[in-house]
Amino acid sequence: MQKTLAFLCVLGLASLASAQTYTVTALPTLGGPSSQAFAINSAGQISGFASVTPSSAHATIFKGTQTTDLGTLGGEYSEGLAINASGQVVGYSTLASGFYANFLYTGGKITQLPDFGFGGGAATGINVSGQVTGWASTSTAQEHAFLYSNGTVTDLGTLGNGNQASSASGINTSGQIVGYAYNNAGNFLAFLWQNGVMTSLGTLGGDWSTAAAINDAGQITGTGYLHGNVGAHAFLFANGKMTDIDTQHSQYSDGMAINSAGVIVGQISVKGGTTLNYHAFVISGGKMVDLNTLIPAKSGWVLQTATGINDAGQIVGYGTFRKQLRGFLLTPASH
Repeated sequence: MQKTLAFLCVLGLASLASAQTYTVTALPTLGGPSSQAFAINSAGQISGFASVTPSSAHATIFKGTQTTDLGTLGGEYSEGLAINASGQVVGYSTLASGFYANFLYTGGKITQLPDFGFGGGAATGINVSGQVTGWASTSTAQEHAFLYSNGTVTDLGTLGNGNQASSASGINTSGQIVGYAYNNAGNFLAFLWQNGVMTSLGTLGGDWSTAAAINDAGQITGTGYLHGNVGAHAFLFANGKMTDIDTQHSQYSDGMAINSAGVIVGQISVKGGTTLNYHAFVISGGKMVDLNTLIPAKSGWVLQTATGINDAGQIVGYGTFRKQLRGFLLTPASH
């Protein structure tokens, strides 16, 4: 009963936006044809990337009509995957050698973060304390999730004997980390890492799952495979229970971000002829709603993926604007 009430409470909070509509803003580029957005903080700063030329792009902070080019670690490409309340950004960048590494942007400077000493990797999350998570290559050429805190890199391990792979995707104020890790059976499962211990979150009946984001209340969203692995649905994990939140009964959906009120955004598969396409969604009034139905008609947009949401209800992601890949900012009409 207590778990059910907790889940209904979350959906009740989400229902505050049940009649919400949004204005949509295309995020600019740095001279090239495209942009993407991955996260948004409480100040409305957005991290992502903007193309400089058709073949190069730089990690970027978007705020209003302004763009801040974060540069690279010597290569031609970088992406800002997460941003905290202080405007610090983490992500990955190519090096002059063509290899890539994770980075931290702070104080107006982009710097390479320490890793396990074997190169590669991407920083995917940063909290208000400046703790960073992501993944990096190990001595066995596997990818392992890490925590970077106070100058020290910690290998978070896996759900098996350590010879498998793992990857982290989000971290909250308390230092709880989520992502996915493989077990000894070769299956990848969503995990929660806290106090030095990695715990599987289970699935929605299938063999696999991944966790994408965690809020400060410890609520987690991600994707869980269904019985028979015939599809996968976005989930909410709260109070020790994983709940399917795909009320559209799609084949595939992914929960990608969650704010402090428990409002979840992500992407959902839609049928387009003989292929599957994706549309961005928000959980609204306890239901999964296609965000394309909540923006002005004939806007020129197809919102494909929602990747971030802040506590003001602003949503970021990417899609096509007049058939060109662009990042977007959705602002609640009442904002």
